[in-house]
Amino acid sequence: MDEKRPGEEQQPEAQAAEEPKSHFIRMKTFYFIMLVFFLIIATAGITVFALTFGEDKAVEVNSPERQEFQKLYSAYDQIEAQYFEEVEQEDLINGAINGMVDALGDPYSDYMDENEAAQFMEGISSSFEGIGAEVQERNGYVTVVSPIKNSPAEKAGVLPNDQILEVDGESIQGFSTTEAVMLIRGEKGTEVTLTIQRGENADPIEITIVRDEIPIETVYAEMVNDKVAHINITSFSENTYDELQEAIAEMEEQGMEAAVLDVRQNPGGLLNTALDISNLFIEEGKEMFEVQAKGEEPEVYLATGGDKLDIPVTLLIDGGSASASEILAGAMSESADVTLVGEKTFGKGTVQTANDLSDGSNLKFTTAKWLTPDGNWIHEEGIEPDEVVPYPEYASLPFLDPSVELKDGSISEQVQTAEKMLDALGYEVGEIDGVFEEEMEQAVTEFQEANDLEADGVLTEDTTYAVMDQLREKINTEDPQLQEATDILMEQAGLTTEEPADEEADTEE
Repeated sequence: MDEKRPGEEQQPEAQAAEEPKSHFIRMKTFYFIMLVFFLIIATAGITVFALTFGEDKAVEVNSPERQEFQKLYSAYDQIEAQYFEEVEQEDLINGAINGMVDALGDPYSDYMDENEAAQFMEGISSSFEGIGAEVQERNGYVTVVSPIKNSPAEKAGVLPNDQILEVDGESIQGFSTTEAVMLIRGEKGTEVTLTIQRGENADPIEITIVRDEIPIETVYAEMVNDKVAHINITSFSENTYDELQEAIAEMEEQGMEAAVLDVRQNPGGLLNTALDISNLFIEEGKEMFEVQAKGEEPEVYLATGGDKLDIPVTLLIDGGSASASEILAGAMSESADVTLVGEKTFGKGTVQTANDLSDGSNLKFTTAKWLTPDGNWIHEEGIEPDEVVPYPEYASLPFLDPSVELKDGSISEQVQTAEKMLDALGYEVGEIDGVFEEEMEQAVTEFQEANDLEADGVLTEDTTYAVMDQLREKINTEDPQLQEATDILMEQAGLTTEEPADEEADTEE
């Protein structure tokens, strides 16, 4: 290494001895550093391999940085490694999220997987296939808030507050609302059988419903008389505000000078839609409602300018009026002095936010509570009407099972229900006591004769359906709440109606 190249000058002895020594030290340091680097890489690789594939692999490798999740990860790894059958990773993760949401104890918070999230979005679109009933989890039971107007559920006799115990024979005790809806909905033309508890002491009943396409047509309007319109809003979906504007224009063409707005059996829907509709009736600058998130001061929403419906209005409410319906009711009552008529509302005073997750699933949970313009929180309390008008008893009678024969000698709650129905339709049934006796048989026979049915005095199949259809028609045409709301409105507005000329002539004769 210390050979001298040709032509180079010979250096002094001491200096010549130093050069090889210096060169030797530099090479040794380089190799040492490389050796240390190699050992570090090798050690790390062996450690990762041991932890990944060895007996003590799982918990340490997968432990999250956040310490509160260590127990969750440990449980997950133990189940995956030691459960006696194969488990789906996605099922475990979905179950863990569902467990966290269930722990909130909030019936309005829910986790939806990809399929359930798609079903949820259908609920606020133009249509879906199912039975047409709004349900909520209440006290551990999936409970009907209200059937949608003209839906298969309504026509089959499903009523508000019905508790759904089973779907096609499968118990849904402990199911979330979304899980229950997944079972109840289905293809148009298919059947689903619901086992329903109606009232605390009544026996469960089964109702078989043929699923159909449920159009989300949410506004229905007609003239009650020559001055007053009845405008029924069945839910608050994407198109409801536009539908309402069209209905108002149509009623104005027919001479509307006042309106009865109706949100009975309206389970709610989109918050923005409820605010847009509230804005039609409330003076610019007045409060519509408040939203209060955790640890924050209430955020106040004020009415803005734009289109206003400047005519006298009353609002119909009942126990099926929930959420967005109650926002509208609170705003109209406290900021526009609109008279509320009917029965106390449902009492849902919270706001939910639906957040999409990366795989198409959705986490819907309560993010705030809302308050009326006067600062009232109506959660689980409801809104009381200014004028209480209860439904007649026959409007909430249980469904009659058409497959059961009720005849002379029968004794049951079904017989008592049938007696009340025929009595409401004007037939003499004798004492209403649940005993099918001679007067009841005669009443059934008279009903059958009046409706071109086989007059055998036995209440079953076609006769049962006909009784329930006529009772439903009576409920729709003889509406004491609508009549009271109309009378109040006409008195407040000083309106009078003109009787048709032919009716005046008949009266004079």
